[in-house]
Amino acid sequence: MKQRRSGLTLIEAMLAITILAMIGTAVYTSFIQTARNKERIEESIDRHRVVAAALDRMQREISMAFVSVHSPQNLSLRTMHTAFIGQRNRLDFTSFGHQRLFRNAKESDQNEVGYFLARHPEERGKTVLARRAQPRIDEHPDRGGRIEILLEDVRELEFEYFDPTTSLWTTSWDTTQATGQINRLPSQVKITIRIPDPARPDREIKLGTRATLPLIHALNHAAYTP
Repeated sequence: MKQRRSGLTLIEAMLAITILAMIGTAVYTSFIQTARNKERIEESIDRHRVVAAALDRMQREISMAFVSVHSPQNLSLRTMHTAFIGQRNRLDFTSFGHQRLFRNAKESDQNEVGYFLARHPEERGKTVLARRAQPRIDEHPDRGGRIEILLEDVRELEFEYFDPTTSLWTTSWDTTQATGQINRLPSQVKITIRIPDPARPDREIKLGTRATLPLIHALNHAAYTP
C-alpha cells in the first residue's frame, strides 16, 4: 500500500494565502479608515474650540462697550470721541476691555475695538474674521489701530442689536448720528458666524452667541460732580 503524503496542495496553499491577504487588506483598510476618522474628529474639535474662543472674546469685549457725553468745556480741546457704530456685518465701538501689557504704558482700560470680515492675506477666495484694536481712543473711533486675524475661514458675519426702548432687534446702531441712537447702547448684541463644516467643506455651520451690555446709557461724569 502507498502511504498518503501529508501537507498542503498548491491550490490549498494559494487559497490560504488569498484568505490571509484578504484579511490583511481588510484590517489595514479598517485601520486607515479609523485613523482618518480620528484625525477628522480631532480637526473638528480643534476648529470648534478655536471658534468658541473667538466668540467668547467678542462677547466679553462687546459686553464692556460704553459711550460717554463727558467732554472739556472748551470743545476745541476734545481729542477723543466714544461711539458704538454697528452694521449688519461690522461693529466698531469703545470699550473698557483693554489690558495693559507693558509697565508704565500710557494706556488705560479704555480702547477702540472693531470686528469685520476681510480677505485672507495669503489664501485667495477665503475671508477671515478680523479684529481691529487701538489702545487709546481718539477722534475717529471707527478706524485706526492694529488689525489682526481673530478667526480663519469665516464665510459670513452678522450682528443684530436689541433696542430696549422698542423691544425689537435691529441690524444697525449708531450713537454718532442724530437719526441713530445717540447716547445709548443696545442691551444685547447677537453675534452669528458661518464657517465651513470641517467634515464636509461644501456645507456650512452656523454658530453664535449673545453679549449683554450693562452700560446702556451714556456716562456723564458731570452728573456725579458734587
